[in-house]
Amino acid sequence: MENNYLGFVKKLILYTIILAFLGYFASFVIPSDYQSPALPFLYVFFFSVTLLVHRLIINLTGNQPQKFIRMFMLLTFGKLFFYLMIIVIYAFANRPDAVAFILNFFVLYVLFTVFEVVQSLKFAKYMQQ
Repeated sequence: MENNYLGFVKKLILYTIILAFLGYFASFVIPSDYQSPALPFLYVFFFSVTLLVHRLIINLTGNQPQKFIRMFMLLTFGKLFFYLMIIVIYAFANRPDAVAFILNFFVLYVLFTVFEVVQSLKFAKYMQQ
């Protein structure tokens, strides 16, 4: 199980680096009104949250595949609520950057969620073996 987690960490690091490079090159094309100065921190934020949630899923489910779906849905709901709080707090604290931040946040949210779902499905198949 620990090898599976290390594989996830390596894939997540590579995925985050690729997204950061793509974001860097996209910054030359996308108008500056849609670029938040918080974007570099968002990569670290989503990397950390994704890593933490995956670790929690592994720890909470143990070797019980029937608990996996329940824990995944519960943690996904909690994560979504946490993200909403971050967006609201940032938008109120930095009104001039709110629109750009929300757009950047949403794009990274979708990209990291796709990664997490794909990796979680692989993990669920691994647990059933």
